[in-house]
Amino acid sequence: MFRVLKFGGSSVAGATQVSRVLDIVEREAARGRVILVSSAIAGCTDALLGGDPAAIREMKARHADMVRRLFTGSEREELQERLNALFAALWAAPADERVTYGEILSTTLLAAKLETEGYKVRWLDSRDLVVKGDEPETFRRIKKAVEALEADVYVAPGFICREASGKVSTLGRGGSDYTAALYAAAVQAESLQIWTDVPGIMTANPKQVPAARTIPHISYAAALDMASHGAKVLYAPTVAPAMAAGIDIEIRNTFAPDGKYTVIGAAPDPTRWIGVASDKNVIRLVGSLPGFTGGDAPSVTKKKADVPSGASPSAKSDPDGLSGGAHSRGSIGPLFSDQGSVSSGETVAKTLEDAGIKAIEIKEEGNGINFTVKESVLEQALRAIHRAFFQELPVREVNVFIAGDGAVANALIGLIQESAAAVKERSGKVLRVAGRANSRRYGIDLGGAPVIGREGDYIDAVLQAAPKGSLFVDATNSKTLYKRYTDLLQAGIGIVSSNRRSLAVPYAEYAAMHAAARENGAPLRYETTVGAALPILESIARGANSCNEVLSIEAVVSCTLNQILGDYRPGGTSFCSLVKTAAAEGLTETDPRTDLGGRDALRKLLILSREAGVQLEEEDVAIEPVVPSSVLGGSLEQFYAALEAYEPQWAARVQEASEKGFRLRFVSSLEKSAGGYKARIALKEVAPEHPAYYLRGTENAIIVRSAFHPYPLVIQGPGEGAREAASSILNDILR
Repeated sequence: MFRVLKFGGSSVAGATQVSRVLDIVEREAARGRVILVSSAIAGCTDALLGGDPAAIREMKARHADMVRRLFTGSEREELQERLNALFAALWAAPADERVTYGEILSTTLLAAKLETEGYKVRWLDSRDLVVKGDEPETFRRIKKAVEALEADVYVAPGFICREASGKVSTLGRGGSDYTAALYAAAVQAESLQIWTDVPGIMTANPKQVPAARTIPHISYAAALDMASHGAKVLYAPTVAPAMAAGIDIEIRNTFAPDGKYTVIGAAPDPTRWIGVASDKNVIRLVGSLPGFTGGDAPSVTKKKADVPSGASPSAKSDPDGLSGGAHSRGSIGPLFSDQGSVSSGETVAKTLEDAGIKAIEIKEEGNGINFTVKESVLEQALRAIHRAFFQELPVREVNVFIAGDGAVANALIGLIQESAAAVKERSGKVLRVAGRANSRRYGIDLGGAPVIGREGDYIDAVLQAAPKGSLFVDATNSKTLYKRYTDLLQAGIGIVSSNRRSLAVPYAEYAAMHAAARENGAPLRYETTVGAALPILESIARGANSCNEVLSIEAVVSCTLNQILGDYRPGGTSFCSLVKTAAAEGLTETDPRTDLGGRDALRKLLILSREAGVQLEEEDVAIEPVVPSSVLGGSLEQFYAALEAYEPQWAARVQEASEKGFRLRFVSSLEKSAGGYKARIALKEVAPEHPAYYLRGTENAIIVRSAFHPYPLVIQGPGEGAREAASSILNDILR
């Protein structure tokens, strides 16, 4: 029997991701023959559609880098020659056919890697097998090709096909899912798996509704309904071939292969309400078809045909159950009262009104409800509906477990105590500090009076003691604590972190954290990692979540260097002395070269970029240290001596900028270009009209330019201070 696996662009974005794909294929190949369908590597299709030569050259370099990382010796040389030939063919192809080469390149690489792992591999050319608009002929060709070629793993490019006339074409954006369904239906596969970067179909878009959870099982019809109304995890045409062949579709997460996932199949939906999706400002509350197995169904005494045209169906005359049933979470809520029934549309309207939102239009259509709101309140509306239909009642008491015993942690405890009455009144929540720890010892007391003193593993103790719904606060500077984040999230314990080291990790680990958070409905928040109390990350994420593409980010977020550069005057206190003073005051990292070399700024830029939806890695960032690398070497004592000796050059550089009317700022930048995004960290001369020109002390500034707005978003304010950081952490706890 066959198992069809489709991997999206994010799943094959680099060598690390491809290694994960190979692990998954190996597991599935042990159960039967595999057909592997792949998209182009992330960003490749956009580059090919754009047609910019620089962007295409960058794609060539990315493929070459993957070859270099994944292959050795003659195998590396042979594959690189094959890819070079494909890029040559790409340039020679008609402009409208160049986009078809992305999948050919990715699958050629995957097939070669599988061969090195000892599998018998056959590469199938979807251009010859998939006939656009003719599924019977497509099935015939695929079946014939597979029967003629014996293999352990067949590798086929998604997205591409050929029209009946013979012209090379595509199935449209997202078409690789459809390709996989065609292959699965053609060979009557026992399993069709769509591997992506989210844990299945969720009750809402997790970027818009953090509390969204994975739907374990969903019917073909409900999945198609979700996909047709904006749930982008599944390409809608994928459903039909699988449904006709009776093949279940599994939506799985490449970054958490053993985590939660969704099965789409013929079985009826287990609950009355399935999920909520949105397309622009139109929201769809998706319901199940008649025959769902949940306990919320009302009794039915009439067929739907008995309902007069134009009438609002009551609870006893609607076999689709659109007017709901007895109240329970997972249903639409309190649709019945002693006085009679309330329509689903009225309930939606009331839910929105309670959140301060007036719907423009509400319609009960088919098995669900469509309603329109102003785009400015879209996320607020989605969260209100999701909270009413799919979430449990808010937790009244929240246990908080704090790691860290420094100024920020102590300030946080003070703020929790000071604000207890206001927090309870405003949010209905009572925060209880149930655990505390330093680097050596910890204390836990669910009564709210923990005393640090016990030896042992704090995380293990938290996992054993913390009720689900608790929050873990990482107020440390640990390099390794993030490795336990997934354990906490999988236990249903949310995380609030001010530790930027924990988020500036390789993207695969960053994505795995977020996957664990989404799978288990546990929050992962870290606003304080960049800009202390400034609402930087939330502002960027909101724009990215609403499809407002970020064009550039300029971040002046090194508190240390903002202070030093602001205080320095040629001929006054030396640059070296200012660095020493900042280090003595605890403003720098333990080793100030971390700041001067751009390492601290790098961590912040990685976090900023990822909030903007850019999968930035350390090696993607060009860094120019504040002073030459030769100054930064040796012991700390040698560094200070070299920095003092560098004073004349430094003074001349500052003086030169001043004479031009500029000031020096250490700027981290991310800028969209034709070939993707370019990231750089370096000293920059800024003019008086630049927001960073007037920074004082440890102030931070960030300038975000986006596609939707003609003027940049500027966020500026204090970037340092224990109380400011603690206030931001508290906001994350209460959010």
